[in-house]
This record gives sequence, C-alpha cells and structure tokens, in this order.
Amino acid sequence: MANLRDIRRRIKSVKNTAQITRAMQLVAAAKMKKAQDQALAGREYADKLNQVLVNLKENTTEEAHPLLEKREGKKTLTLVISTDKGLCGGLNTNLLKAVKKAEAEGEEVHYLTVGRKLRLQLAKAKKELKADFVVVDPVPFSEARPIAKYLTEQFLSGEYDVVKVAFTNFVSTLTQTPHVSQLLPIEADKLAEKRDYEGVGKDEIKETDHAKAMEKDYLFEPSAEAVLDNILPLYINFQIYQMLLEARASEHSARMVAMKAATDNAKGMIDDLTLEYNKLRQAAITAELLEITTAMKAME
Repeated sequence: MANLRDIRRRIKSVKNTAQITRAMQLVAAAKMKKAQDQALAGREYADKLNQVLVNLKENTTEEAHPLLEKREGKKTLTLVISTDKGLCGGLNTNLLKAVKKAEAEGEEVHYLTVGRKLRLQLAKAKKELKADFVVVDPVPFSEARPIAKYLTEQFLSGEYDVVKVAFTNFVSTLTQTPHVSQLLPIEADKLAEKRDYEGVGKDEIKETDHAKAMEKDYLFEPSAEAVLDNILPLYINFQIYQMLLEARASEHSARMVAMKAATDNAKGMIDDLTLEYNKLRQAAITAELLEITTAMKAME
C-alpha cells in the first residue's frame, strides 16, 4: 500500500503533466483556428475551379490533354500527407489503415510522403519510398508547387499509371476522416461531383452547383484546348495545396482534442489521488489519537 510520501509525489507528477498538456492544448487551439480558416477559405476557390473544368471537359475530348489519359497499367504513386509530430490521437493510425485498404490487389504501389510519422511507418513496413517533402506551418501555396510538379512529371513520363493522394479531411473540430483520392489521371466524369473537402463547412451544399456550371455558356480564347492546357497544372497545384490545408487543420484539431482529454484525465487522477491521500492521512491521525488515548489510560 502506498504511503503518504509516495502519493504526494504522484500528485505532484500528475500536476506537472497536466500543466504541459494544458499548454499544448492552448497552443494547438491557436494554430487550429488559423489552419481551419485557411482550409475553409480555399474550398470555395477549389469548387469554382472544378466548375470551370466541367465546362472545359464538355468542350474537349479526353485525348485533349495527357493528364486526362487513362492507362491500363496498375503502377501507382501515392502521396501520403501525415504529421511531423505525434500526440494527435488516432489521426495517423486511421490514415495508415485507409492507405493500406486502398491498395488494390495486384497493384504496384510506391509512396511519396509529407510528414515524418507515416514516413517512418511505411519504411518499417518495407514500402517503396520515392521521396519525402517537408511543409512548413502555416502552409504557403509555394510549398505545394514542387510536390505537384514532381507528381505530374512522374505521371507524364510514364513511370506511373495512377497518382493518388492520401490525407485527412477536416470535417469539424471533433471529426477528421481519412481520405484517399485519385489525382492523376484526372477523372473527367468525377469533376462534377461534390467533394468532401470542397463542400464540408459550407452553410448549404447544393447538389445542382456543378450542373448549373455546365449550363453556363463560356467563350474560350484562343480555344478550349489551350485554356485546358494552362488550367490543368493550376488545378493539380491547388488540389495538392487544399489537401495540405485539410491535413494541417485536421492535425491541429485532433491534437487540441487529444490534449484536452489528457488534461481532463489528469485532473480526474489528481482528484482520486487527493481523496486517497486524505483517507490515509485521516487514518494516520486516527491511529495516533488512539495511541495517545491508550497511553493516557495506561498511566491512570
């Protein structure tokens, strides 16, 4: 049974831990607000860019650009966007499960990583890692360009037949969902679909938004093919950028929630230890009083 000194030490240790987790919670909350605002601000642009591509696709053919070309091979390059630091709950674990689940049978998959956590996990699993990128916080648009350029070059060179991106989609402060999306070749038939990271967070999601976009009569100069050739690289860059923003917002949200839970658990443990300490102290005082009373009666 623990003595009073041991319990005092445990209470002090837990209090120190609670102070650390509380500080980390406040830091994560400050970063979370900025990351959420940044992610939500980009969704409207991503949605409008998709609508323009829907119109372009209606005025061109799939052979109009190599980024739209579907191939028969199954060699895949997957960009995995995880975190550099831990203490964010099951965020990285859930994403890793989604990555493994997305691997089709007979598919040769190589990986490109952003974030140290899943890079280490994939390396331990003996996966083929092609490259690793470091992205600062907050995420600037310039950080997405070299990643998008690398992925595009790997696809256009014929090295890979499919390029995918695995990231954590920000839904709310309490909810983040792992998501694996095909980036290349661009699936023209799915451009008109409302994507989670473009629609979540709006006051109202209208299913007819993209359908209405197709009804608009655009005039393309010099031609739809020329516009498509210029807008597709921008589309790839912004898709990568938006996914990085979603992943960063998810990371800070998950860490804030995890640190709040840790702080609350520490407070509960302190209350339990304090109760146990008071019981032992009271028992010790009672025992001393009994000894004094017994000694006094023996002297009478």
